[in-house]
Amino acid sequence: MSGPLEGRRVVLGVTGGIAAYKAIDVCRRLVDAGAHVVPIMTEAAQHFVGTTTLGALASEPVQTELWRNPTTPIPHTVVGQGADLILVAPATAKLLSAYRTGFSHDLLTNTLLATRAPVVVCPAMHTEMWEHPSVVDNVAVLRERGVHVVDPESGRLAGGDVGAGRLADPSVIVAEVERVLGPGDLDGTTVVVTAGGTREPIDAVRVIANRSSGKQGYAVAAEAAARGAHVVLVSTVELAAPVGVEVVAVETAEEMRDAVTQRRATSDVVVMAAAVADFRPVAAAGGKIKKDDGVPEIVLEATPDILRGLGEDKPDGQVLVGFAAETDDLRANALAKLTRKNLDLIVANDVGAPHVGFSHDTNAVTLLRPDADPVEIDLASKREIARAVINTIVEIRAASRTGEL
Repeated sequence: MSGPLEGRRVVLGVTGGIAAYKAIDVCRRLVDAGAHVVPIMTEAAQHFVGTTTLGALASEPVQTELWRNPTTPIPHTVVGQGADLILVAPATAKLLSAYRTGFSHDLLTNTLLATRAPVVVCPAMHTEMWEHPSVVDNVAVLRERGVHVVDPESGRLAGGDVGAGRLADPSVIVAEVERVLGPGDLDGTTVVVTAGGTREPIDAVRVIANRSSGKQGYAVAAEAAARGAHVVLVSTVELAAPVGVEVVAVETAEEMRDAVTQRRATSDVVVMAAAVADFRPVAAAGGKIKKDDGVPEIVLEATPDILRGLGEDKPDGQVLVGFAAETDDLRANALAKLTRKNLDLIVANDVGAPHVGFSHDTNAVTLLRPDADPVEIDLASKREIARAVINTIVEIRAASRTGEL
């Protein structure tokens, strides 16, 4: 279940802008994701960040010049040919111009010209520079040539100015690298994912809820997006949105049903990772119920069974995935739900086991399908679990297309 960066050779080019300090975080994230990071710094970059700092976090010492390299007389060719991807963060106006025109005046620009690997550039500069016609033209030409451009954000800039031009967040940059190096096996698909626990109002301040944190659903959404899907995340929680994912905020089971139903006809995959409440009060009080009035009688009714409804009206070719959080008879209960709700895959987990399920950053699951043997996934991060789920979805879609189901 290795990720797209595991063992991949990523050249990280750092140019001379104030945002160079963020390259340290980018480097750390790349290494944490399993990449072998080869750092190159321009002369100007060294005015902002020391080579010792970047080299301590990267996989190799920082390279800075074409000359006096003790290992090879042609470092740009060796580095460029050996790269799986070249990332430039930040990319100054000077770098963009030189790359566009083929002006190879230093190690980084020579390396960019001496590679056939994909290239990701992350511009960062003051607003006036970012909006200058020459920079706009350079970026447009690079895009046309297939260079991946991570646009800068709007926000606070050097000198106290505010506007467009701030380097994209390191998480966004690394997500783009993962997408470019990923398998792309969900390109062109639309995936709807639900996450979190629904909340059913008792009165103006109290709800019936559950312990779901939404972390597993968010991990599934992030993994699907990294594999090329357009992802709609229907969520009841306020976690940071995965990069490139559209988030639809809901609270109750009925709101979640409506949001999913509106999108199911155009969705290739629906993953119901949310913990939907089974019951809700028949009538919620308009204000706060006062304790002095005595213990209230709360009459419950069933909430809509979203998953059953999706299974009963499933479009041809759509993959429908459910989750089963159980405390006993895990496999039997999950298999019954798989059949009863017409699912293509169910992800079952024992939420009573240590470090599994609600609120944890780890999970352990059993993947059950109508047409295949169960697959046990031992305790792993929720992103690794998400990767296993998406891998299985890709298998199901491939088998469906070849008529093997």
